[in-house]
Amino acid sequence: MTEKKVTVKTLRAKKKRGEKSVWLTAYDYPTAVLLDRAGIDGILVGDSLGMVVQGHENTLPVTLEDVIYHSRMVSRGLTRTFLVGDMPFGSFQSNEEKAMDNAIRLVKEGRCEAVKFEGGGRLLGLMERLVNSGVPVMAHLGLLPQSINAIGGFRIQARRQKAAEELLAEAKRVEETGAFSLVLECVPTEVAGMITHEISIPTIGIGAGPDVDGQILVFHDVMDLIPGYQPRFVRNYAHLGDTIIEATKNYIEDVHKGEYPSMDESFSLDDEVYRKLAEGVDKAGSENLN
Repeated sequence: MTEKKVTVKTLRAKKKRGEKSVWLTAYDYPTAVLLDRAGIDGILVGDSLGMVVQGHENTLPVTLEDVIYHSRMVSRGLTRTFLVGDMPFGSFQSNEEKAMDNAIRLVKEGRCEAVKFEGGGRLLGLMERLVNSGVPVMAHLGLLPQSINAIGGFRIQARRQKAAEELLAEAKRVEETGAFSLVLECVPTEVAGMITHEISIPTIGIGAGPDVDGQILVFHDVMDLIPGYQPRFVRNYAHLGDTIIEATKNYIEDVHKGEYPSMDESFSLDDEVYRKLAEGVDKAGSENLN
C-alpha cells in the first residue's frame, strides 16, 4: 500500500499501467479512517446515503446539505484517499449557474477533491466549465439512480446495439469535457470493456464487469450491514450486520444476568475514602432514626 496522497494524476497513471483503482462509499469519520488505513484509492460520498443511512427507498430525497455534511465528516478521516462528493438530485438540473455554485460548495464546504454528476447530454457544458474552473469532475453513465422515475426501475442499460453505441459515443463526449474519470453502472461487461479501451480516462465500474479500470461499491453492501439486501453484482467481504446483532444480544444478556459490568470494568474508591464515607452514611442514618 502506497502512503502517497492519491490524486487525479495518480488515477490516470494507474490506468496507463493497467493497475486497477479501488473505491468504496463512506458517509462518516470512523468508516473513512478505516478505509483510508486499509489503502482504498477513492471514497465517494454518494447519494446512496439516502438509502443506506437515511432509510429512504431511493436516492431522490438527498439534499446538497446532506452531502456536504457527510463529506466534512469523511474528509476528517482521510490522509491519502481521494474524496469525491455526489451532486444529488435537484442540485444541478435547474440551471447551470446554480449547479456551478453547488459544485463549488461541495469543494469549499464539503472539502471534496472532485464532484460527480449523473448523466451526460446537456451537462457536458457544465462539466467543461467546472473543469476549466479547477473542479475535477467524475462523470456517471449507464444506470442513473436519480432518473429512476423516468426509466421505470433499476435495470441493466445498453443491452441492445443502438443503446450500446449511444453509450460509447456519450462516454467519448464526457472524455472531451475534461472529466478525470467515468463511472459505468449496470452495463454489460462487453460494453464497459469497449468503452474502457476507447477512452483515455479511467472507467470505474459498479455492476459493469471486470474489464474496467476500477471498481466501486457501496460500503454497506460489501460489509452486509443491512442483512437481506444483496444486489447481484455485490460480493460480501464481511457480514457485519449479523455480527452487530449477535454482539448486541450478548450485551443485553450480560446486563440482564448481572455479568456486565464486572469489577474490572468498574471504578472503586480508595479504602480510606470508602471507610470514611461509609461511617458518615451510617451516622446520618442513625440520626434520622432518632
